[in-house]
Amino acid sequence: MVMIFGKPLMLLYGQLTLGLINGSFYALLSLGLAVIFGLLNIINFAHGALFMLGAFVTWGLLQYLGINYWAALVQAFGVNVPRLITLTYGAGCALAAFAGVLAAPMNSVNPNMGSNLIVVVFATVVIGGMGSILGSIITGFALGIVEGLTKVYYPEGSATVIFVVMVVVLLLRPAGLFGKAA
Repeated sequence: MVMIFGKPLMLLYGQLTLGLINGSFYALLSLGLAVIFGLLNIINFAHGALFMLGAFVTWGLLQYLGINYWAALVQAFGVNVPRLITLTYGAGCALAAFAGVLAAPMNSVNPNMGSNLIVVVFATVVIGGMGSILGSIITGFALGIVEGLTKVYYPEGSATVIFVVMVVVLLLRPAGLFGKAA
């Protein structure tokens, strides 16, 4: 059996895989929050509920939702601003629901499944930089991996490692890794 730092190599591979899976959920959910906050300046506290709703919908009905066009949020060019706001919010919510759709086969689907995850997702958005799309995606995957590896080497700290990372990042870069200073 191959060992690395006293742990079986297969255990590390397993946790790395789980870290990437969890990171993809964090990335998708934080991407939705970042889109909503970045374009609309709204903090969507219902994001976890949308994650849960997406998972429930997976078991009963699979729907395809698409947006036909994207427009720039500039009313002077004739863009229907209320429609664009609705579409932007809808797209962010659809990302949360899609993450729930992907999580449904692997997690226990229950009404509280989004409430535990939403705190981590908010931390992901803060670390990546509020409103930063790229920051949300990269940070989501990175935190999933960090959390997964922490479960191997220090399982007791796996629930708090994300918040330790958040504190360190905010001390060094108050706007987040990819955020712009106000």
